[in-house]
Amino acid sequence: MSRIKKNRLSQSLVGIALSLSLIGSASLLVSTPSAHAATVTTSKVDQIVNTALSYQGKVKYRFGTRDSQHLIFDCSAFTQFVFAKSGITIPWGSKAQASVGTPVKDKAHLQKGDLVMFSVGRPGHIDHVGIYLGNGTFVGNSPSRGVAIYDMNSGYWKNRFITGRHL
Repeated sequence: MSRIKKNRLSQSLVGIALSLSLIGSASLLVSTPSAHAATVTTSKVDQIVNTALSYQGKVKYRFGTRDSQHLIFDCSAFTQFVFAKSGITIPWGSKAQASVGTPVKDKAHLQKGDLVMFSVGRPGHIDHVGIYLGNGTFVGNSPSRGVAIYDMNSGYWKNRFITGRHL
C-alpha cells in the first residue's frame, strides 16, 4: 500500500474513533431511567439498603418468582423490587443484573449499595445476587433464610463471589 493511502487510512480511522468517542460522551449527558446510566447518590444508597433490610423476615424465597403482592421473590426479583422502590429500573435475573452499571471485580472495591453476584450452582456461573452493605456483608434473599444479612468472607459465601456492579 502506498504511503499516501496508508496516511489517508490512518486519518480515517482516527476520525472514526474520535466520532465514536464524541457520540459515546454525548450519550452520557442524556438522562435515562435505566440503571445503565443512573448514578446512585449516597442518600439513594442508604434508601436502597434500608429498604432491603426492612424486608427481613417478611419475604419468602421461591425460585423464578416475582410476586410483589405476596412478597414472594427469587434473589434477583428481590433486588429488582428493592431498587424499583428507589426509582431505579434493573432487569430481572442475576445474569441480566450483572450487565448493568459498571463492573467491580474485586471485593475490596465494593461500595455500599452495589449489586454482588455469586455462583451457587455451576462454578463460575452467576446465579445469585444481593446488595452489598459494607464490611464484607450483603443483604439478599435465599431459600435457607429468606431476606437476611450474609457474610461474604466466611462460610458458604466465602468462595462464591464472582463480581459486583456499581450503579
